[in-house]
Amino acid sequence: MPVTVLDSPPVEPTAGESPVLPVQRRRLAWVTFGIAAVTLLLDQLTKIWALSALADGHRIELLGEFLSLRLLRNPGAAFGLGYGYTWVLTIVVIAVVVVLVRVSRKIGSLGWAWAFGMLLGGAVGNLIDRLFRFPGFAHGHVIDFIAYWNWFVGNVADIAIVAAAALVILLTFMGIHIDGTRERRGAPVVVSDSPAVFEIDPLADADPLGVSEPIRDGQGTTVVDLELNRELEVDGTEPAENE
Repeated sequence: MPVTVLDSPPVEPTAGESPVLPVQRRRLAWVTFGIAAVTLLLDQLTKIWALSALADGHRIELLGEFLSLRLLRNPGAAFGLGYGYTWVLTIVVIAVVVVLVRVSRKIGSLGWAWAFGMLLGGAVGNLIDRLFRFPGFAHGHVIDFIAYWNWFVGNVADIAIVAAAALVILLTFMGIHIDGTRERRGAPVVVSDSPAVFEIDPLADADPLGVSEPIRDGQGTTVVDLELNRELEVDGTEPAENE
């Protein structure tokens, strides 16, 4: 059976082995909350501007009918869903914010820090509207003012939430976990710098080279060191001694 020589790959942390030190994790948590704070500030400042500049039905066209600015008070969720259930949406958003804050302590990747920061800032931005804006506490209408053609009207918080969702999908596709570990695809092979390390198909014969005690790396992959104390023929038999 053919034997293939493998180059020595870098050993990456596997699931359950976090490569992030506690001090790095705390820094990433601060990055997450910093991004959330900036997102929240931009969201609230733009809403204050919209209430002033777009009152009385005033409309500002940016790209014709495809993108414009017009004021809309939204009592529901995105696309007008959940109309009449503002208090339910408020409770749901509060629960989401609590979960995001708790999970943010486990972040070990800068990409996930950006995703959670934008998601947290956007969720809190719309939550403030629901809690404190007209018509009353926990029944407030969200201030939307960015109109995308005749599709829907949103705000900066919505943009941050959508961008965070896209980043989460990308990180998941790349196999990057929240704690900073990376997902390995296929059976990993752990080899040394020695050129005498080869991979043997684990589904083949149990002892294709006649080695009585193969070495296993603990993850289902068999590795064999050819620097043995005796010579072996390819067919697994020992060479005849010279008489």
